[in-house]
Amino acid sequence: MNKAQLAEEFKRIGITQGMELEVHSSLSSFGHVEGGAETVIEALMECVGTNGSIFMPALRLSPPLEITEQDRQMGITVKIKVLGEDAPRTDMGIIADTFRQRSDVITGKGVIRTSGWGRNAKEAAKGGLDYVIHNGGMGLLLGVDIYKLTAMHYMEDILPAEISRVFAPTEQVSKLYPPDEWFMEAGEPPVKPWYKVQDIALQKGIIKTGHIGKCRYMFFNIFDVVSIYRELLKTDPFGLYGLEKP
Repeated sequence: MNKAQLAEEFKRIGITQGMELEVHSSLSSFGHVEGGAETVIEALMECVGTNGSIFMPALRLSPPLEITEQDRQMGITVKIKVLGEDAPRTDMGIIADTFRQRSDVITGKGVIRTSGWGRNAKEAAKGGLDYVIHNGGMGLLLGVDIYKLTAMHYMEDILPAEISRVFAPTEQVSKLYPPDEWFMEAGEPPVKPWYKVQDIALQKGIIKTGHIGKCRYMFFNIFDVVSIYRELLKTDPFGLYGLEKP
């Protein structure tokens, strides 16, 4: 695909001038794109215009690393390295990494960062995705699913501590892998709770889905989707995570 084709497809699915847009993506899901990641970015920018904004994740995290036998014995289920401020490649994907490194993009500080471009780009540095969630922002998932939707984490201030402890690394793990250098999990729930949110949103027609070339997309109002998660966390958090209530 080329830039003109991508822009036409983005407009077809409903991306318009002035839109606030959170994007998570996999470049490889498109197959071949002329010009690569920069072409996808420029097509998105053309569609929302300078009176709109684009937000992408800029978390300083590596892709999940191989878990050793020693790790398994300590119960480790996720092992991710915290990267430096200027790491060129992260687990966010080449589109997000290329977006972050543009001179016209503003990126926040810390490990859990967001990058922004356009009219409200500064909001990315001020509050991450808070602005786009609460101001009618739309979510666009390109070749990825809800488990890449960073906005979901913004609803987890009410996640019960008993559930958080399911993932928490032990003191032994934290000693071997210092938290300022590593992101570790030492447990997992019996089900993937975010897929339940995704299924409900699809069934209600909140998420629009289809294909752009070879790439499967999902397009939706962010607040409508994350609100499903928040409501489930309020009403039945343990059932959502497949756990027995203590």
